[in-house]
Amino acid sequence: MRIAMIGSGAAGSVFASYLLLGGADITLVDPYKEHMDKVAADGMMFIVKSDTVSEQRLTGFKTAYNAKQIGIMDVVIFMTKSHTLKEAVKQASPCIGPNTVLVSLLNGLGNEEELLKAAPATQIIYGSGVLGTELVSPGKCISSPTKEGLQMNFGALEKSELTEKSGKTLEELFNKGGCPCKFWDDVKPLIWNKVIVNSTFNPLAAILRIKSKDIMKDPNGAGLAIQVITECCEVATADGYPMNASEFLAELRKNASGSSIEEYYPSMAQDVLMFKRQTEIKTLNGAVAKLGKKLGVPAPANEMITKMISCIQKNYDKQYSEE
Repeated sequence: MRIAMIGSGAAGSVFASYLLLGGADITLVDPYKEHMDKVAADGMMFIVKSDTVSEQRLTGFKTAYNAKQIGIMDVVIFMTKSHTLKEAVKQASPCIGPNTVLVSLLNGLGNEEELLKAAPATQIIYGSGVLGTELVSPGKCISSPTKEGLQMNFGALEKSELTEKSGKTLEELFNKGGCPCKFWDDVKPLIWNKVIVNSTFNPLAAILRIKSKDIMKDPNGAGLAIQVITECCEVATADGYPMNASEFLAELRKNASGSSIEEYYPSMAQDVLMFKRQTEIKTLNGAVAKLGKKLGVPAPANEMITKMISCIQKNYDKQYSEE
């Protein structure tokens, strides 16, 4: 099975590394020339930070700057940012054939809808990972798994022979590669879990300029997190996926406590504080607030956070700097 990773930045590189370790025939596709060239020449330095730190150089990746260079694939995984997914799907068309399965492992709600423009529901898999990821330099990525449990969850948008075959193969490859995962009959509850976590800690870390663990150590930060979690759980419940905010928070504290994921800045904080780029706010807090309005469930904290991040990312050139 030939697999392409469209978007091979932090998350794409980490996910692809686990797949390669599991025995996958995988091609990294990304316009980041320095990264692709480094991996092609020297392999990927893959670091996993859990209770201990492991480091290994992985060789065997195929690389390309765009999908025109790689031919038709059996599976195409999209790991771009959600706001660039529409263009990524368009650019990936040269490697998508009549039987290619498209996979979205992006953060947020509704990313699978973009894939439906390129393939039927019977050829679409969607889900997400819960582990932290970083691309610290060309050819060097870091995985920060949660303390225990599944690190990847995905399922078919509509069950078919193609999605079953591809989903089970991906499940096997990820597990063999050291990333515990499951191909679910209904992955939506797991999607909601990830959306709630990301809608809470990603934007708050970006706005407050501190790590997730420090948000929860401060009573003001913890209060903000609890408000966001409560609203998200209410919207998820109205959407048909019952969530209890108190139980969710207790489970979150249990899984995150002492894990390396607490020690890094979430992806949105990296986008805002380090790279000054656009974020996934529209598919996280923005999508929660929009769905809440549709379902008659107020989500004022999510609306406010969406406006704050949207304002920040539109005005990077106007922000205060000591330089």
